[in-house]
Amino acid sequence: MRTRLPWAAYGVLATLAGVGLAHLAAALTDPAASPVLAVGSAVVDLTPAPAKEWAIRQFGSADKAVLVGSVLAGVLVLAAVAGLVARRRPRAGAAVLLGLVLVAAAAVVSRPEAGAVDLLPALVAAVAGPAALALLARAHRESGRAGDAGDGSRRTLLVTAAALGATAAVGGFAGRVVASLRARPEDVALPAPADAAPALPRGLDDQVPGITPFRTANADFYRVDTRLDVPVVSTDDWTLTIDGDVARKVTLTFDDLLAMPLVERDITLTCVSNSVGGPYVGGARWLGVRLTDVLDLAGIAGTSADQLLSTDVDGMTISTPLALATDGRDALLAVGMNGEPLPREHGFPVRMVVPGLYGFVSATKWLSRLTLTTYAEREAYWTARGWATDAPIKIAARIDTPRALAQLDAGDVVVGGVAWAQERGGIATVQVRIDGGPWRDTQLGPDGGDDYWRQWFLRWPATPGSHRIAVRAVSGDGEPQPAVRAEPFPDGASGLHELIVTVS
Repeated sequence: MRTRLPWAAYGVLATLAGVGLAHLAAALTDPAASPVLAVGSAVVDLTPAPAKEWAIRQFGSADKAVLVGSVLAGVLVLAAVAGLVARRRPRAGAAVLLGLVLVAAAAVVSRPEAGAVDLLPALVAAVAGPAALALLARAHRESGRAGDAGDGSRRTLLVTAAALGATAAVGGFAGRVVASLRARPEDVALPAPADAAPALPRGLDDQVPGITPFRTANADFYRVDTRLDVPVVSTDDWTLTIDGDVARKVTLTFDDLLAMPLVERDITLTCVSNSVGGPYVGGARWLGVRLTDVLDLAGIAGTSADQLLSTDVDGMTISTPLALATDGRDALLAVGMNGEPLPREHGFPVRMVVPGLYGFVSATKWLSRLTLTTYAEREAYWTARGWATDAPIKIAARIDTPRALAQLDAGDVVVGGVAWAQERGGIATVQVRIDGGPWRDTQLGPDGGDDYWRQWFLRWPATPGSHRIAVRAVSGDGEPQPAVRAEPFPDGASGLHELIVTVS
């Protein structure tokens, strides 16, 4: 066993060196072409919807890290096998490493927008990995032949291993640094809006401890998407094409978009993966161009299209019902978020924001194309996986404080949270029920607009014992929150948020 372990380690070390250099090459071209990320993205695409929902429920925002770690762990197991094979058959060991690279290359070219340059990281890994394994194998054999007098040869082996380890670490780290320095959002200056939103009222943040902030900070805003990396897109190279069933094809640069009238709106976004009481919802101030202003440039009058198919820079597609995207709601092509350029994680340089629709049918990040078509002609990513085509956000209320299973002192307890009902007149009422008793009206926080969420709270004279707390909301249009329990698939979760606390 002792004679085999070093060879397994050689395979792992050689593979890490190849992956590190490939990651650096990807940072200089396209981060999505990094071999591990490419394989991970392919796994995401092949994973059934129920499995994805399970991963999101179990791991939350860490689901991507878990997936990348799992893929890397699998790669390293096979890398160890390659090292063991190379002990007896060097060429066969190198062939195993090349096989891993071929899998990654296949994952890279399977991306819709992949080009020849995207194969460069895989090529780097194909050269570096087997070469590193060959170096380690030669140093090991020379050390063995030297016998007891082989201190110099053993030193050479250790130096070679250390150098390759450093190559792996430096390549991976440098790749992250290079990617972070390219096309930085903070270097973009955005014009002032032609139609500014009024000042957002002061929320209940300081009055109700534990309640969700009225405005979600960019760093705290949820992120749910299929990307394992964050695209690096330069505003100098970015373009938006509007095509399909339009009067004329139009291509806009980032400067063209900024030259159009910008509007500012407070809008709450919600992910369809959000379970009842879940965290995947956030409110922010968005700056952008009206979607209808951009579509009008291409001429959509008389179109037979019923779908607006949006495509990101890597070929990911999302379908939005055209009638809802153009019905007068504040649908935007957003360039700013909370007074800053869009963060990379949230779609820099341009993303879609459509109030009242779940993100999987409206919130395309890293936008590059808008195509007017029909559902019969084109099928978007989520549609092909059985999700709904028309997915309005359901009315919902969430309890933020107290937390489920909290141990509370008897007396005055503040129950509080947020509620949302976009495109339904906002929130009119939020009610709380204790232990199945009568519904009690809560006190609402300030109004940020019909497309924005509302904070609420209730002072409850808590008595000792175990208690069940439930909440429900009613929209400004008089529509009550659905009480029937439903899972997120295929058009969003529903049901009342309930939790149990213990008072002593």
